[in-house]
Amino acid sequence: MHQRRIAAGSGPGSGVALFLGSASRALSAIGALLFVWWAATDGTGLVSSVRFPSPSETWVAWQQILWEGYGSARWHEHVIRSVALVTLGFAASASLGVALGLAMGSSRTIEALVNPAFLFLRPIPPLAWIPLAIVWLGLGDSAKGMVIFVAAFVPSVINSFSGVRQIDAPLLEASAMLDVRGWRYWREVLIPGALPSIFTGLRLSLQASWTTLVAAELVGAVAGLGQILNQGAQDIYTAMILVGMISVASCGWLMTLALGWVERRAMPWRAH
Repeated sequence: MHQRRIAAGSGPGSGVALFLGSASRALSAIGALLFVWWAATDGTGLVSSVRFPSPSETWVAWQQILWEGYGSARWHEHVIRSVALVTLGFAASASLGVALGLAMGSSRTIEALVNPAFLFLRPIPPLAWIPLAIVWLGLGDSAKGMVIFVAAFVPSVINSFSGVRQIDAPLLEASAMLDVRGWRYWREVLIPGALPSIFTGLRLSLQASWTTLVAAELVGAVAGLGQILNQGAQDIYTAMILVGMISVASCGWLMTLALGWVERRAMPWRAH
């Protein structure tokens, strides 16, 4: 009976239902927020548009960047540029970070070799790498990708390492008794046992990627969501700044939903 419930909860229909339920709750929250926003600005005038733009002003700014462009590009060009940078940086850091964390967690020798250097570099804030990245790679996308990689790398390593060390000892003892070794040991014992912690690290890495991207794009970006914020600040264009912030939040939310879908596919037993 338990197996049938797991199988039923892991099908495509269950994933769609979870996605729709999450989207419905998010839309309800957004609707309530929009009403409060309108009431405080256009509705009652309690908040001055100089301090915070009204929905109507923000809509005008959105139309401007959507059709005419702002900050040397139109809205979709800014979004594509930023999403591509985050995706590439996050994918690289997640791949190497998870692999290193699993290796450190499974081998005391690798941990002894790598951990001192990792502990030395870990306290350095990701944004502190921006000047060095510019010196090494210039003002192009490579420098931004490097900073994103550094920001997303640490959570992936730490949580993957912790996931391996938190695997139940009886499971490890049983695998040793059954002589499970090599790739089979990784595929059937280490990776499945560490998956919950790995995905926790990936969510943190994705959040760090977006935070760092916006900061990196504030310096020398030709296009990108950070460029919208930077140009809006220089022009004292609060409505456009809000457009940039909403765009960052929307892109980050959609990528988080996509990561959640991957997580449910990778761990169907935790779908409910």
